[in-house]
Amino acid sequence: MADAIYTAEATSTGGGRNGHVRSSDGIIDQDMKLPTEMGGPGGATNPEQLFAAGYAACFHGALRLAAKKKDVKLGDTSIDAAVSLTPDDTTFTISVVLTAHLPGLDQSEADEVIELAHQLCPYSKATRGNVDVQLKATV
Repeated sequence: MADAIYTAEATSTGGGRNGHVRSSDGIIDQDMKLPTEMGGPGGATNPEQLFAAGYAACFHGALRLAAKKKDVKLGDTSIDAAVSLTPDDTTFTISVVLTAHLPGLDQSEADEVIELAHQLCPYSKATRGNVDVQLKATV
């Protein structure tokens, strides 16, 4: 395994989904609450929101790299990540829908760029084969 160039560290205390998370540098310092849709009180973040935010940001970076590799000029882009929990035989599984908003591109070009981004994105690599990830592009 290659040497890491960066390692993020965080700690969960107080009960997981109804607890607290804090990154080692203190930038993330959040209460966690079970969402109301799952019978909890809501009112705080949850693991799925944090995963969605991280995946959206990581994929957005990969999208910019993919566009550069394909010599595609991007304007004002954004990525929406929807992370869903679905019951399975033992607990839950997650699925993800990534929607890339790529105004100014034609649909085929947008589809090609997000497919390449999906090959480049570290989150996509980590989830491949384990998580159902659907890609969508709007132009």
